[in-house]
Amino acid sequence: MITLILRDLRIAVRAGGGFGLSLAFFFIIVIFFPFSIGPNLDLLSKVAPGTLWVGALLACLLSLERIFALDFEDGTLDLLATSPIPLEGVVIAKAFVHWLTTGLPLILLTPFLGVLLGLQTSGIIFLITSLIFGTPALSIIGTFGAALTVGIKRGGLLLSILVLPLYIPTLIFGAEAARRGSEGFEMQTSILLLLGVTLLSWAILPFAAASVLRINLR
Repeated sequence: MITLILRDLRIAVRAGGGFGLSLAFFFIIVIFFPFSIGPNLDLLSKVAPGTLWVGALLACLLSLERIFALDFEDGTLDLLATSPIPLEGVVIAKAFVHWLTTGLPLILLTPFLGVLLGLQTSGIIFLITSLIFGTPALSIIGTFGAALTVGIKRGGLLLSILVLPLYIPTLIFGAEAARRGSEGFEMQTSILLLLGVTLLSWAILPFAAASVLRINLR
């Protein structure tokens, strides 16, 4: 699995893999948002957690189609299906690489964008905490959606339609935890619910995605 992870990391960096595109998209969303509501820092700081969470969600969504598409097109996915690595392990490796190349860079970029939106240091810390707990769920849910649409030509729109409803609990709990933390309220419940969604997703969806891949590769 380590070899597979390193291989996918190299492909993501060399071929783009949504790596730079997702970061640029996230940056553009957050930079352009203040132009739509004005330079009021108090208002910007209130909507910043939700804005950054929506931006992170859409940026993750942008790179999902490529998770299995390249391997399916060149036949690598068929080889992986017959390799000693179980398909569940392949799915976990793909989701982990997606998080490393999309979720983690978004988290690292968040403090700078949070400052631009007027967030205080404590608010940025809470926002980063919620993203750390929540973005892995976005990656594994997106990987499941990519498995559902693998082999479908121009399946990006269908993938978005399938995945977006599944992202809603993560978005609600993540944005709520960041908002409550930045406003000085108790955020433990929201964080625990967010962590529960992430752990449940990683416990169930690798098996569901592997089953879907086996069906699609027949």
